[in-house]
Amino acid sequence: MDNSSKLISALIEHQAFFAPLLDQDLNGPLVTRLDFTAANPALLHADLRDTAAFEQLVQHMLEAKNATVGVGGYFENRVIYRRSEHFDNTAESRSLHLGVDIWAPAGIPIYSPLAGKVHSFQDNANFGDYGPTIILQHELEGLEFFTLYGHLSRISLDGLFAGKQVAAGEQIATMGPYPENGDWPPHLHFQVMTDLLGKSGDFPGVCAPSEEGFYRKICLDPNLLLGCKYLLM
Repeated sequence: MDNSSKLISALIEHQAFFAPLLDQDLNGPLVTRLDFTAANPALLHADLRDTAAFEQLVQHMLEAKNATVGVGGYFENRVIYRRSEHFDNTAESRSLHLGVDIWAPAGIPIYSPLAGKVHSFQDNANFGDYGPTIILQHELEGLEFFTLYGHLSRISLDGLFAGKQVAAGEQIATMGPYPENGDWPPHLHFQVMTDLLGKSGDFPGVCAPSEEGFYRKICLDPNLLLGCKYLLM
């Protein structure tokens, strides 16, 4: 069994003991799954470069399902990245989402699901990028892995340093508003990686379809930590 398979087994075994990522119950009745693929007709003619209009669209999607929190996105083939050259500046556009997004109000606290330490952080300030980003390093049953938190508030980076210890359930950030969060409707990008590929403060959150096989090996399903029933649909 390779290390990724071992880590998946360990995460499944320990899932019940992980701290919640947010105060909101991700298995509660006010949570719904959101679709950002071409199958969603609401996205076909939306002006996604206008972040205020994009936020209104997200709110309408939530209201249509009587929800206040939206989840989804793991390896979803999305159309929303056409809004930014950050994802569409090569021969093959990046469209496969490597983490889970949690769409919720700006300013809410974000917590570490398990103990670890700060690996790196930075403000990835390009339009459509992560904005303020934190990467934590963890160890479980002797297996190293990393969690990434993107689209944070800028104050989330205050006082951080590489190696800073983080306890399970400790607040590490707050959800960022636009434009400081990379100019997106407020949401958290949460990603789990077994290998950072030598990167620091940043890691691809979207890949090209031709790269799917490579990234599936190192970007594990974040729901192994979240345990959200809406992500199983």
